[in-house]
Amino acid sequence: MLFSDLQEFEFDLPEDNIARFPASQRDESRLMVVDAGSGSIRIEPAFKNILGHLREGDVLVANHTKVSKRRVYLSRNDRIHESMFLEAENGVWKCKIRNSKKIKTGDVLLDHKTKSIRFTTIDKREEFVFVRPESFLSEEDFDRIGEIPIPPYLKREANSEDEIRYQTLFAKTPGSIAAPTAGLHFSERIFEELKLKKIGLYTLELSVGYGTFQPLTEENFLRKKLHREEFFLDDTTAEALTKAKREKRRIVSIGTTTLRALESCFHSEINSFQSGKGNTELFIQPEDVLKSCEGLITNFHLPGSSLLLLVSAFAGKRLLLDAYQKAISENFRFYSYGDAMLILRPEVSD
Repeated sequence: MLFSDLQEFEFDLPEDNIARFPASQRDESRLMVVDAGSGSIRIEPAFKNILGHLREGDVLVANHTKVSKRRVYLSRNDRIHESMFLEAENGVWKCKIRNSKKIKTGDVLLDHKTKSIRFTTIDKREEFVFVRPESFLSEEDFDRIGEIPIPPYLKREANSEDEIRYQTLFAKTPGSIAAPTAGLHFSERIFEELKLKKIGLYTLELSVGYGTFQPLTEENFLRKKLHREEFFLDDTTAEALTKAKREKRRIVSIGTTTLRALESCFHSEINSFQSGKGNTELFIQPEDVLKSCEGLITNFHLPGSSLLLLVSAFAGKRLLLDAYQKAISENFRFYSYGDAMLILRPEVSD
């Protein structure tokens, strides 16, 4: 696929289709079911109806990463800068800071909320600013000085509800700057129903980075790589997934971040998932063949995004684009707090 082909995945999305707030209940978002085998598109009134499309023996896999309060407002000379703390190396944090042109190397910034932590500007490279806090910056510090980093396309400030609803119920390991949003639809009620239907639910960990919001570039297509994200698959999950794969039971990925990790640690030649730590730069495109899963639960993504291309690879380009046009015409809600899609692919037979 060429960078110029990206135009096929652009579409006009009315502002009214962007979900700026979550549904009243996690499992009450609408659900579109796409059958990649028959080409059918079905609409369910609520996500909880997904249970009717799952069966005993299926295995679901989610990303249990937790969103950190990495949006921090920094001040200098009465000027306030909205900042996103991305990652740290040797005590220096790589940040994306708004209106950073006036910030110079050596400048001292103060967290605006508590005014208790000072940061010294170490370097500026490309669109990033590198700052060193006066002492080690812990997750507890972010809880004090930061805010939950809801996506910029919501065009509003985060509130107390976001601190609850922009986390999945299986979130446990902090470190992401964005939620694995397909998991936001799962409720305690659904967890109980999965147990009753003898459907497995396992998790892995992938820290969602800033790259998830960055537009695609020609370099991405030339290198066939995206931003790097680290993941961890424990032995229990790897063994359960390998057993399901060898017994020809369906594996359903909850979200694109989970799928990206699963594709990176699945070895098709031995039909096995490799446990342990890893990292992925996978750039999944429509012509790619995905082998780790038979199902994908996902939200509705931005036009021309890497996530949209990944989902297209899973469902098939034409069917996926038809489904998106139907979603727009049926007033589905898009993006992080929006409605959900379940894609099921034909199962491979001997």
